[in-house]
Amino acid sequence: MNADTVPVSRYEIRVDTVKKIVNEHTDLDNEAAFALAVHMVRALDTVPEPVR
Repeated sequence: MNADTVPVSRYEIRVDTVKKIVNEHTDLDNEAAFALAVHMVRALDTVPEPVR
């Protein structure tokens, strides 16, 4: 294992995935896309599992 490896949480992976989608479909810059992605992931996390 490389000592320079930085662990990435599942939350960070989800936010990055949503940010990439937002970047592809909008004209937002990376900072705004990241902020929107964080809000979207938090909102999705509040939906009960059976509904998802």
